[in-house]
Formats: sequence, C-alpha cells, structure tokens
Amino acid sequence: MLPYWIFFLVPAVAACVSSPHMHFHADGTRPLHINETWILIILVLTIMIGFRYEVGGDWENYFRFLFDANNLSFADLATKSDPGYWALNVISVRLDLGITGVNTLGALIFSIGLVLFCKNLPRPWLALACAMPYLVTVVAMGYTRQAIALGLVMVGFVMLSQSRFGAFVVWVLLGALFHKTAVVMIPLAALTISKNRFLNVALVSVASYLGYNVLLADSASGLVQSYNDENMQSSGALIRLAMNALPAVLFLFYHRKFITTPSEKKLWTIISLISVSIFFAFFPTNLTTALDRMALYFIPIQLIVFAYLPDVIGRPGELNQNIVAGILLYYAAVMFVWLNFATHSHAWVPYQLGIG
Repeated sequence: MLPYWIFFLVPAVAACVSSPHMHFHADGTRPLHINETWILIILVLTIMIGFRYEVGGDWENYFRFLFDANNLSFADLATKSDPGYWALNVISVRLDLGITGVNTLGALIFSIGLVLFCKNLPRPWLALACAMPYLVTVVAMGYTRQAIALGLVMVGFVMLSQSRFGAFVVWVLLGALFHKTAVVMIPLAALTISKNRFLNVALVSVASYLGYNVLLADSASGLVQSYNDENMQSSGALIRLAMNALPAVLFLFYHRKFITTPSEKKLWTIISLISVSIFFAFFPTNLTTALDRMALYFIPIQLIVFAYLPDVIGRPGELNQNIVAGILLYYAAVMFVWLNFATHSHAWVPYQLGIG
C-alpha cells in the first residue's frame, strides 16, 4: 500500500504550502501554463499507471484486446467498437510492447488530460491530491478505456471553460473513440452556450447525432441491457455516487462565490444537478452499474469544488491551511477505507511495477 500513499502524500504536502493562483485574463479565464514540474508529473503518472503489473480489477480482461489485435490491420479498426482503444493495441502489437505498451499509451493520454484540468484550477496541487485516491488509483488503474475517455473529456472541460464549444465537442468525440459512453457529455455544451446560440446549438446537435450513430447506435441496446441486468450490481456504487453528490451540493450552495467564467459556472451547475440526481436515482432503480459508470465522467466536480473551496469559505487568496488539511484528511480517509475494506481492493494491493 505504501506506493499509493506516497503518490497521494506528495501532492498533498505541496497543496498545504502552495498559495492559490488568483491571476485571470481579461475575459475571466485562467492562464494555462504547463512548466517543467507538471511535465514531470505527467511522466510520473504515466509510469505509475502504465507500468503497473497485475494491478486493477479488469487486468486479465484487457488481454483479449491485445490477442485479437494480432490479426488486425489499421483498416480493420473502422469496423470495431471503441476503435481508439483497438488502435492502441494494434500499435503495441506492432512494436512488441505487450499490455504495458497499451496501458502506457493510455496512461499518457489520461495524465495529460488530468494535469491540464488541474492546472486550470486555482489550487492545482490540491486538485491533484484529491484525484489520487479514486480517480487515479481506481479508475485509471482499473477502467482503462473509460479512463482514457475521461482524460480527453477533461481536456474538453478546459476548452468549454474558455467558451470553445466546438473544441469541447471534438475532444469528447475523441474520447468516445475509446469508450462510446463519452458521447453523452456532448449535450452539456448546448446548455452552457451564451453567445452565437443558434449556431452553437446546431453544431452540438449535429455532433451529438453523428456521435450517436457512428459510435453508439449499434450497441446501445446491448449496453443498456448489460447495465440493467439486475444481477450486475456495482459494489460500493452508493459511496462513489455520494462522493460526487457532496461537492455538487457544496457548489450549488456556494455557487455565487466561485470565481469562474459564466460558461464554466453553467457547466458545473448542470453537472452538480446531474450528480445529485444520479445519487437519488440510485435508490428506486436497479441501474447501479449504469449510474456508477456514467458518474465517472462527473468525478471532475470533486476536483473543481475542493480546489476552490478553501477560497470560497476561507479568506480568498490566503493559504487557508486548516481548510486544505480538512479536505486532504477526507481524501486520506477515502483512500484508507478503499484500500483496506473495499470488496475488490485485493486486485490493487500490492502495487507492482513490471513489464507485461
């Protein structure tokens, strides 16, 4: 378990001693600069996630993609579901890199998305620390395809925060090449539009239609059927949904104090409402796995809220170390409980590096 704690404690310590970034452009957006430190973080995350060996609940299942990729050409990818992930497998087979090659390429995409997202926040170190216990440890090391998709969606969120709606759609569609469920994020763009409304709504509508028909239509019924299977219950789903619902409620309560662009505030208000709705939908339905998997795309609400919270309820621009420490203790408790008591944590413990 020690490696997981090290990966959490390093950004946690940095979060405690780092002042918030309070610089803004004239349009209210935050300057996005990736320096050498954060490039190093991308590389460390990529190695940590990509070079893991026999770590993750679906470790064995992903080998079927690798084996089948031996008989595929790049032209064959057009006939495959999630062609982006198949492409990583074909590349890895051609270069004789094995499953480690697939995981490392995927980890690089995810890590770039996570770092760009964190750096777009006032307290990037705090956001990164909050991401480690679940988003990085469980999702990135367990749900490889959806983690890659989420990494690309997070880049889309950064674009959307800058009112670049077309870029958001493009990044989400790229994410859908790795896990088709990402297309459900596209309609969010239409709800955040404040300028050129009709043109942007038309763009998002066309992109949603094409994304559904190209990536999702053929397998939608099967996807719904498998997620609706009453025997397919997602262990711990209620806790994970609550982890999104808590910051969502905080955002809705304090939304006036969050210093964001209008489009960004609309986006996170919508995601907060959806996160709370998904939490309450858990109780009257048997769609635990469907709700759990779809809620993965809303995990960034945790990073957004807790990266802003010290300045929202504390003194803006100050260290507010007591509030930062409280947030970090919460996520330390999350990591401790998950590593020691989660049903499937044995698939993550011990953490191992290796070549496969």
